[in-house]
Amino acid sequence: MTRPEPLSRRTLLTAAAATAGAAALVTTAGTAVAGTGAPAPAHAAPRLVDNHAWTSHSDWRSGTAAGTRAVAGSRPGLTLATPEGRTDYTDPHTGKTATWEYGRWTSPAHRLSVPATEVIASWNARTPAGTWIQIELQGTYSDGAATPWYVMGRWAAGDQDIRRTSVDDQSDGKSSIWTDTFSIDDAASGLRLVSYQLRLTLYRAPDSKASPLVWRLGAMGSDVPDRFSVPASQPGLAKELSVPRFSQNVHAGQYPEYDNGGEAWCSPTSSQMIIEYWGRKPSADDLSWVNPDYADPEVCHAARFTYDYQYEGCGNWPFNAAYAATYKDLQGVVTRLGSLSDLETLIAAGIPAITSQSFLKEELTGAGYGTSGHLMTVIGFTADGDVIANDPASPSDTAVRRVYKRAEWEKIWLRTKRYNATGKVVSGTGGVCYLYFPAHPTSKQRRALEAVGVR
Repeated sequence: MTRPEPLSRRTLLTAAAATAGAAALVTTAGTAVAGTGAPAPAHAAPRLVDNHAWTSHSDWRSGTAAGTRAVAGSRPGLTLATPEGRTDYTDPHTGKTATWEYGRWTSPAHRLSVPATEVIASWNARTPAGTWIQIELQGTYSDGAATPWYVMGRWAAGDQDIRRTSVDDQSDGKSSIWTDTFSIDDAASGLRLVSYQLRLTLYRAPDSKASPLVWRLGAMGSDVPDRFSVPASQPGLAKELSVPRFSQNVHAGQYPEYDNGGEAWCSPTSSQMIIEYWGRKPSADDLSWVNPDYADPEVCHAARFTYDYQYEGCGNWPFNAAYAATYKDLQGVVTRLGSLSDLETLIAAGIPAITSQSFLKEELTGAGYGTSGHLMTVIGFTADGDVIANDPASPSDTAVRRVYKRAEWEKIWLRTKRYNATGKVVSGTGGVCYLYFPAHPTSKQRRALEAVGVR
């Protein structure tokens, strides 16, 4: 149902994702009590995931600034001050060379509470026309050596100035970047990443008054053991959120320049469902480029503006989170969760989630298909604890709401290893989750996010 991702990226994402599946981010979130929405006491679990983000005015005033400045206000951020210099950038996807002013901000070193085999960055920013940003990561290994500065993404909300892109062929023989994920090359060796810094470079056209504004920058590190199955969680919540329904297959054959058309758009379709759940959507002007004969033009819009020109797909996880955060007062992060109990905690607070899973047709009753990687939106749980999901692989918008068996869902989402149709061992997707939520969460939402390790 989804264009397969490169094996290398999928393998590494699988590994990382899997760990999360087995355990909580910091501790396993408490199960919401049916009928009350109140979390039960959490139980301790191994720390397998570390989330950290810079979001406050004091955060942006920390680290090292060169040509940038912190901006106070209700949503603090980082913007350009007096640019540090100018540089030329040749866009590998257009061949166009242009000159840009730039400024940089380098975070303080963050020591991971979980020495990591994988790290995925997330960012939320506004990039007006004539601006863009680059996100880099440098870390320290457990043997004391340092990584290179790895590019984690070159990003702009639009596509008129540069083509947003991941960067291939980055490795130092100990670790590599696979699209959007830093990965230790040989996790079995025991080598881990123990700390990292993020470097943010803001670009604008020379002598322009425009500037990017970055509100959130962070990363999730994880150490994920391989596994074919996961412990079952006990049902704890019966609740369903009212989330708009969009089918990717309604868009089959549309705009094939973006990941071969709608049949591969599970990620942006899922993203758009949750964006509209929070009451946001593109304007009529935003959608003016879409063929007026097409239904749900906002899904086409999401595909175009999540598209990674190097990966040649719409499934770059941080690009989807960054797209969601282009809408007013929304945040987006990529994380890993430990169980369906974590999802119950979020649903109880009114926060739906986008999950990544892979499975054979017979492994998920009622799906009617198998996939090497697919995104769905979890919107609730039945009284029996089964998962209510908006599945974008459905044939129509009205068919999107599905109910999937709890144990089957938990297994295909949280495992890191599985058998494909030929009996070959391949990777699973392992607990990966996108979370989109308000810039100013309610106290209940904040507690739920903190319970699953997101702040």
